[in-house]
Amino acid sequence: METPLFRIGFILFPGLTQLDMTGPYEVLSRLPGAAIHLVWKDLAPVRSDRGLAILPTDTFEHCPTLDLICVPGGPGINDLLTDDTVLSFIRHQSWGARYVTSVCTGALVLGAAGLLQGKRATTHWMSHGLLAEFGAIPVEARVVTDGRLITGGGVTAGIDFGLAVIAELAGRKLAEAIELGLEYDPQPPFGTGSPERAGPELVARMRALSARIQGVRLEQVRRAAAALEPA
Repeated sequence: METPLFRIGFILFPGLTQLDMTGPYEVLSRLPGAAIHLVWKDLAPVRSDRGLAILPTDTFEHCPTLDLICVPGGPGINDLLTDDTVLSFIRHQSWGARYVTSVCTGALVLGAAGLLQGKRATTHWMSHGLLAEFGAIPVEARVVTDGRLITGGGVTAGIDFGLAVIAELAGRKLAEAIELGLEYDPQPPFGTGSPERAGPELVARMRALSARIQGVRLEQVRRAAAALEPA
C-alpha cells in the first residue's frame, strides 16, 4: 500500500530569507509521502533577499488543500503584513491544515492573519517583542509548539523546526535518522549566534544595521494588528 500524500506548502515571496525555507524543506522533504508545494501569486521566479531565484510550483489560486502550511521570514515579510491576498490565502489554508507553522519572522505574518491570538510562539530575536502586538505569548526558544501551531526561531532554527515536525508526524526514530543523515551537528566557530552570547556591543551594532527595516516592520505590524481589532 502506498504511503498517503502529506501536502506541505511553503509561502514564497520577494525578499524571503531562503534558508528559512530551504532548511526545513531539506528536512521535511524526507518525510515518507511528503508532497512539497512552493506557493506564490504567480509562477515567475521569486528572488530571495540575497538574490537567489526560487521557482514556485503552485499559485494561490491552484494550490491544493495543505496538511501543513509554513511561512518563512525575511525582510520581504514587511509587505506581506498588509497584503490581503496573502493573508486571505493563509487564513483559508489554515482552516483545513493539520499544522500551521512559521520560521523566523514568518510568525508575524501568521499574526497578521489573526492566527496567533492567545498562542505561544517564537520568532527571530530582533522581532520577538512584536509578537505581543498580535496577542501572542512570546517564548524564547528555538521551536515552540502550541497545539497545531508550530513556530521556529531565527533562520537556522528552521532545521530544528523541521526535525521537530518530523518527530511530531512520524516519531523520534525517523527524526533522529534524518538528523544523522544531514550530519546536523552545529559547532558555531564564534559562539555569537544568540543575543545572550553575542554581548551588548555586537547586539547594538546589529540593531543599528537593521534599524530602517525594523522601523518599517513596527509600523506594518501595528497597522496589521489594528486591522484585526474589529474581528
